[in-house]
Amino acid sequence: MVLAMGLKARDSLDTPWFYRSVELNLETPAAHAVELVGSMALSSVRKDRELRIHESLDDLSTDLADYIAEISEASVKERGVFAIALSGGSLIGLMGKLCEAPYNKTVDWAKWYIFWADERVVAKSHVDSNYKLAKDRFLSKVPIIPSHVHSINDSVSAEEAADDYGFVIRQLVKSRVISVSDISDCPKFDLILLGMGPDGHVASLFPNHSVLEEKDEWVSFITDSPKPPPERITFTLPVINSASNVAIVATGESKAEAAHLAVDVIGSDLPPVPAGVVQPLKGKLVWFLDKAAASKLDAGTQFSA
Repeated sequence: MVLAMGLKARDSLDTPWFYRSVELNLETPAAHAVELVGSMALSSVRKDRELRIHESLDDLSTDLADYIAEISEASVKERGVFAIALSGGSLIGLMGKLCEAPYNKTVDWAKWYIFWADERVVAKSHVDSNYKLAKDRFLSKVPIIPSHVHSINDSVSAEEAADDYGFVIRQLVKSRVISVSDISDCPKFDLILLGMGPDGHVASLFPNHSVLEEKDEWVSFITDSPKPPPERITFTLPVINSASNVAIVATGESKAEAAHLAVDVIGSDLPPVPAGVVQPLKGKLVWFLDKAAASKLDAGTQFSA
């Protein structure tokens, strides 16, 4: 079953996707297709973005594991390594299928290099640490080489931790563990995995925060996070948008409005939420949503058996 998503009259083909309006149109040629994959998920595919909507968290988790494993295999085949940046929150739990068969045996874990797209400036043993969350629920369950896991320096200030992390990444760009963008000097991660908050924030890029405007630094810091803990480091938008692949994962009804604002058209007088300005310049963006998080989308995202 293939449906098509057409542009509304006020939009043009040159309009950036995150400002476009979409409407379901069964007569439009399938240049932008929405395909029902079995009875499990709707997948909306466009050149620059893919939307995958799942009926259950289990289906989403399986699809996410397949997606990560495929990018890992392609990166190792092309470059000999796989550089992935994680976030915190429910995303780590949704990656859990990677710790199970077949992935725990078929993924080339020795080639993985782990980074964090954002981190709370707390001790690594602290309950709020994204590192601790990833270690407890994921890293300790797969054979990743410990020296390939690059966490922040948790013994310094937020500003110093951001500077230090930026330096570490620069050294690994020089050694080609991380690729470099061919249109900027930014690092080009093979995959950046992002969760999304109910306010539409990704990494530690919060709505209306000045760090959204950072263009020069690869890693920045904040000391006034609207959700605790207040001190954090974060990849900047230029780094996120230089990645080869970016995935935004959002589940639950509390994320529905933010998903709508990020994916669907918003008025030109309204600034997009941070998730809405994530768009890899020469890479691919994939959204992973469950039915609840997709419930307010305008794009005809209804399930059928």
